Formats: sequence, C-alpha cells, structure tokens
Amino acid sequence: MINAGIVGVTGYAGEELIQILLKHPQVRITNLSAKIDKPLPIGQIFPKFFGRLELVCSLPDIKKIIASCDLVFLALPHTVSMGLVPKLLKAGKKVIDLSADYRLKNTAVYEKFYKVAHKDKVNLKKAVYGLPELWRAKIKGAQLLANPGCYPTAAILGLAPLVALELADFSSVIIDAKSGVTGAGRKAAEAMLFAEVNEDFKAYKINIHQHSPEINQELSSLAGENLKVIFVPHLLPLSRGILETIYVKRVKGAKLKAKNLHQMYKKFYQREPFIRIRREGEFPRLKDVVGTNFCDIGIAEFSESLIIVSAIDNLLKGASGQAVQNMNIMYKFPETMGLL
Repeated sequence: MINAGIVGVTGYAGEELIQILLKHPQVRITNLSAKIDKPLPIGQIFPKFFGRLELVCSLPDIKKIIASCDLVFLALPHTVSMGLVPKLLKAGKKVIDLSADYRLKNTAVYEKFYKVAHKDKVNLKKAVYGLPELWRAKIKGAQLLANPGCYPTAAILGLAPLVALELADFSSVIIDAKSGVTGAGRKAAEAMLFAEVNEDFKAYKINIHQHSPEINQELSSLAGENLKVIFVPHLLPLSRGILETIYVKRVKGAKLKAKNLHQMYKKFYQREPFIRIRREGEFPRLKDVVGTNFCDIGIAEFSESLIIVSAIDNLLKGASGQAVQNMNIMYKFPETMGLL
C-alpha cells in the first residue's frame, strides 16, 4: 500500500487526483495541502468527498509531507514545484509533477516561455517525461516524473506513429487544437468568467503557447532530428475536453491509403490500454473521451495530406489520469488500476 500526498489539491487536477485515488486499491491518501487561508476538511472544500475522506487540507508543510508520504503528486502552478522537488527527492520520496517545471530540458526555453529562471537544473536532468506510450521503460525506474501537458499529450500521441516510422513530411505540421476552460486551471481571471466564455470561441497564443516547445521537444526526440510544428490553441465554451485536428503532408512517394494508415496506427498502439484507434471513416468527439483516461484517434487522407483527429479529457489523460497511469507503472501495478 502506497501512502500518497497531493500538494495543490484545491485545483482541478488535485480534485481529480482525489477522485481517482479513492478508488485505487493500492493507494492511501495521507496528506493534502494547498495555498489556503486556513485549514479545512477536504469534505468542506469539495462536498462530494464528505464522509469519504477524513483529511484536513492545510498549507504545505514539507516535514509533514515527508513523514507521511511515499509518493507526492505536485498539482501546482508552473514555476512552484521546483522549490519543493529537491527536498522531496533528498528525503527519498518519489514525485510526480503535473506542472511544466521538469518537462523542458532546455532551461533557456523554459525561461523564455515561463518567464523565470529554472532553479533546479540538477534534478531537471534526472526527470523522466511521463508519456507512457512512448517512454514506459524509463518511467519504470523514475524517481521524478514530469507529467506531460494536456495539449502535448493529444498532439504527440496523434503524430507519434508517423514520426517514428518516417511516413510524413514534418516541415509543415499544423496542429489546430481546442480545449475546455478547465485547461487554464482554477483561478480568478476575467477571460475565464462564464459571461466571457459562453457563446464565444477564440484562438489564443498563436504559435507562442507554452506547450509548443514541449511538443517540439518530444517529437524531435522521437524523430532524432529537430522538428517544429505550427500550434494554434483555441478556447471552447465548455468545461473540459481537448480535440486536436492535425494536418501533415505525406512523404513524397509514400503510398499510404486510409486502410494502411489504420492498420499501421493499430499495430503501433496494439498493446496500449488507453489508446483507441477509430474505425476507418470515424473520428472522435469530446463526448467519447470526457470522464475517461482514453485518447481516441481518427485518421484520414486527402490528396497529399494526412489528417489526424485526437481527443482526450484534459483533466484525466491530459493531467491526473495520466499521472496515476504513470504511478502504476512506477510501482509495477496493473497500468489500468484505478482508471477503468
């Protein structure tokens, strides 16, 4: 039985972690903390946990966290985790960080997109990027796990077979991505107010979104060469879910028909419990994946272009669900435990 703590539990990802871990037969939640005005029972913060979890959420106390936990989930805003990770690792704890602090290996790129210098370069080198479908072998031995971002998860999983098998021209990849409002986190911001989001739809941070370098980094690692994509995120007037439509040109001379594409994707992901390749001519929608840890992928071809549609729940496969999937791998539990 693992004793697990969640730091940043009052956010959307923290709430989802509780929901999943309460059902997990090999985990006991032993510490809950967040930036909070005064200690409160978690059942008072989230009434759905009343009578199910008798823990008080308080300000993070590193000594209490270390004393009570084997594993710590950090569901914190970007730039905060790197202040806690060194102390947790020194105490021999395993850490799964849901922020971006340990995803980008180039600290200059991190500083450019997150506007602060990285304070923990030593542990950054040790961090494992936690996309199970690609880096499972490394995840098994990780002490510090960098949980992927939501947009990158959908994008990388949609493109990985084409990159790995060198079947597409990656000089002109376009990722047209849409996300629900929870992707921005639980915070007071005018742009996230109901009246601002409802009955509207907009693009934002066009090709300058902080997830762009993460996508480029992981695809480049898979390809063995420097790849750069065009990434355009959009904000949907709904709570959760991500759908990405990805356009890429086929390699000249590659005679890929839709049937062959489907067979190739199915073979590439044949042993992956949370990847579902849709039948030829069928494409995922958000209702298919919201509330699950699945990534659904549909594939089509048009003239010289290939079109991939990838859909996930941004709070599950894009955050907390994937974090628990990684935990299962790290502790050699069945990968689907607590997630199906």
